[in-house]
Amino acid sequence: MALTTDDVLHIARLARISLTDSEVGRLTQQLSDILGHFAALAAAPTDGVEPTAHPLPLSNVMRADEVAPSLPRTAVLANAPRHEDGLFRVRAVLE
Repeated sequence: MALTTDDVLHIARLARISLTDSEVGRLTQQLSDILGHFAALAAAPTDGVEPTAHPLPLSNVMRADEVAPSLPRTAVLANAPRHEDGLFRVRAVLE
């Protein structure tokens, strides 16, 4: 499918970009070439091919969420630059 100069200018207007005459000519050819590749893909026989989101089978690789002992609060707060009343003390983000 070959795009026209008007098509490229319309796309540029939708994207809110300005193009020089040389860019319009170059993009007309490049975008037409891209659409040609899509046309070749559309012509490929896909009858009987099941749609997939990924070419390989995927499975969840996360470990089971199990309760485990954690560090004591004093050990965690020992690494904090500032703490107060058993909590991390940080600078205010919003005024």
